[in-house]
Amino acid sequence: MHSPLTNVLRGVATALRMTGLAMALLGAAGVAAQQASTEPITTPVTVDLSALPALGMPWLEDNPYRGNAKVAEIGRTLFNQACARCHGDDGNATHHVGTDLRRLDSYCFGKLKDEAARRHCVRDNDHYFKESVLHGKIRVGVAHMPPWEGVLTQEAIWSLRSFLESRRP
Repeated sequence: MHSPLTNVLRGVATALRMTGLAMALLGAAGVAAQQASTEPITTPVTVDLSALPALGMPWLEDNPYRGNAKVAEIGRTLFNQACARCHGDDGNATHHVGTDLRRLDSYCFGKLKDEAARRHCVRDNDHYFKESVLHGKIRVGVAHMPPWEGVLTQEAIWSLRSFLESRRP
């Protein structure tokens, strides 16, 4: 028969071993997830983007396709091929790991009454969206979204933004 202190110490040792095992598993899963999501994107985009008006270079700061329903429909097709895995079909991120990008402009249109402030807010969101898609998202050393630079053109990225704007709640 062991003393109560020995039993407590054994319980603590067991808990530490279990915690260590859990941390090792979580760490391994995190590294695997990071490696998987930072791998270069090799899946080709098979959506026909030829109907999008050419933009060329340099990158524009504002979405030049805003309000264009034809462009938004091309963006929808592209979104469902390239983005829906994480952000949900048609941008509905319910039960998906990615954020609900349909709500990106919710502050701009829900809170701001001044038209100039709203335009500035949407322009900031255009910049945020473009940079996020191009460079991906890494937080605390863990990749949450892969970079699409070199895979998606300026035209493709702005068509995605137009689609999401057309789906604002």
